[in-house]
Amino acid sequence: MNQTERFYKIEQLLHEHKAASFRQLLDAVEVSPATLKRDLQYLRDRLNAPIIYDRDANGYRFDVPQRYAPKHQLPGLWFNASEIHALLTMQTLLEEVQPGLLGPHIAPLQTRLKNLLGSQDDAPEEITRRIRILHSGKRLGDSRHFELIASTLLKRRRLLIRHYHRGRDEETAREISPQRLVYYRDNWYLDAWCHLREEIRSFAVDAIRHAESIDKKARSIAKRELDAVLGAGYGIFSGAKVEWAKLRFTPQHARWVASEQWHPQQKSSLGADGYYLLEVPYANPTELMMDILRHGAGVEVLGPASLRNAMKKELTAAYATYACRGNF
Repeated sequence: MNQTERFYKIEQLLHEHKAASFRQLLDAVEVSPATLKRDLQYLRDRLNAPIIYDRDANGYRFDVPQRYAPKHQLPGLWFNASEIHALLTMQTLLEEVQPGLLGPHIAPLQTRLKNLLGSQDDAPEEITRRIRILHSGKRLGDSRHFELIASTLLKRRRLLIRHYHRGRDEETAREISPQRLVYYRDNWYLDAWCHLREEIRSFAVDAIRHAESIDKKARSIAKRELDAVLGAGYGIFSGAKVEWAKLRFTPQHARWVASEQWHPQQKSSLGADGYYLLEVPYANPTELMMDILRHGAGVEVLGPASLRNAMKKELTAAYATYACRGNF
């Protein structure tokens, strides 16, 4: 019987008896008296179990059993050191992704997990020192809006929002039924049914200037419908018409790109000459063009003609910008 099993057994006995004697506990867990004493001490000190010795009853019991709510345990779960490290690592990652996202809600749990580790060698602070996340292009938004949006989403209620459209430099007020939060390239997006436009839309959370939960049931959209509208094309931009871009990367750039996933439905092949052909679907070329431009002369757009011409126009304009300034 391992330690976890012994803890369960001790819990069971203390729940079943008004008071369990030391001998009863020994017989149940089948360990030495010294080991049982350590187990009881661990339950008290590390798990905050309200175990007391009742001299009148000559046994151990939970303090105030009639109102006993097992605050000392993680409901139905016990964790070893590796599992606790995994939970704390997950919390660290979430905190890096969205600071303050879970802090107020899991701080008590985090404290308990830290206490369970105990030894200095296992100090949870080591996790934050040993994990480093570098953000690129992360836009800062109001965390209060994020919490409200997430809460309303899970409650399946509607939101009133003021959304800033960067392309048009304007704000619009909308009533939306939130469907899901999407974390994409270091930024949060809210997929929702827009009651103003009567269609599925994706909103950058950092562009939501005001959010208010309203007591109206949200309209539910099936996942397959969301994916059909928002996931068919390339990146976060959606559109009605999906086309396929055909890209040709030089052997040097192929060493990196060949191991990347640009889209779940992409098609690719590596030629004998080392050139890498990649085909990806897109509905709006904006984000795809930005990713193509990252590779400079290391990639050529083979088709369709509309995308090739758009890239040619963009590169020509970029060249003109540098050429007109001359040398510094």
